[in-house]
Amino acid sequence: MEPPTPPPAYTGSDFYCDVAIPDPGALEVIHLDERVPAFHHTRPYWQVHVVVVPGRHIASFTTAGAADEDDLRALLRVVQQVAREVEREHGAAAVLTNLGSYQDSKHLHVHVHSGPRR
Repeated sequence: MEPPTPPPAYTGSDFYCDVAIPDPGALEVIHLDERVPAFHHTRPYWQVHVVVVPGRHIASFTTAGAADEDDLRALLRVVQQVAREVEREHGAAAVLTNLGSYQDSKHLHVHVHSGPRR
């Protein structure tokens, strides 16, 4: 099975709410439940590059509050599972989230990656 064709360049501010969450079939999904999708990045920066997001909009790690606690717990559980699998398969993994002007899409998302930059 071939991976999906990457979507055209996205120009909005929340790729996850606008594209990924409404249409996971357009992505190479590796985990999907009622709270958290995880999928291979559509424009990977590293040899292995997975993105894990809360299915409900949370703007960023630093804006999350008490009302987001269950979603954050679910997100971290999936990040841990994905990172464990990447580390097992590739010998190393890194976990990263961007904040402020480093955050291209204004929706909390966590990158799990391994290997050299592409």
